[in-house]
Amino acid sequence: MTELQYRIIKAVASCVEYANSALGTSHPLPDIHFDIRGKTAGMALLNRWTLRFNPVLLRENPEAFLSEVVPHEVSHLLVYAAFGKVRPHGKEWQAMMTKVFKVPASTTHSFDVASVTGKTFSYRCECDEIPLTIRRHNKVQRQQATYVCRRCQQALVWTGQ
Repeated sequence: MTELQYRIIKAVASCVEYANSALGTSHPLPDIHFDIRGKTAGMALLNRWTLRFNPVLLRENPEAFLSEVVPHEVSHLLVYAAFGKVRPHGKEWQAMMTKVFKVPASTTHSFDVASVTGKTFSYRCECDEIPLTIRRHNKVQRQQATYVCRRCQQALVWTGQ
């Protein structure tokens, strides 16, 4: 475990303890993993009471993770515990972020994701050129999926590049 991961674990514990005190609850600490890849900063697995974080984006944005991503993901767990399955960034979650944690209820991060963006493959339709991830490209090549443009509704065709 890195020093940064340790700091995230402590921040999660602090958020849960603070929320328990503010809300009069006794929620346990969630399991925490640092195993997300790609552009996602954090994820709450509600039924498992687990939080997952992206170690690359954490390393590149440590203070934002501590002040924004951790309360964001903890809020998802707390809202699920209090209200069950509701809209992920609905009024309950927004209230948890702003009233309990005093953090703006932002639904997405604005981190530079260049270091975690994978190779893309160029596809065309009638109106545009659209990059597909290697996962989607491989599905097309194996004839397991086809993708269409959201604007013109035409099938995307690989340009060979």
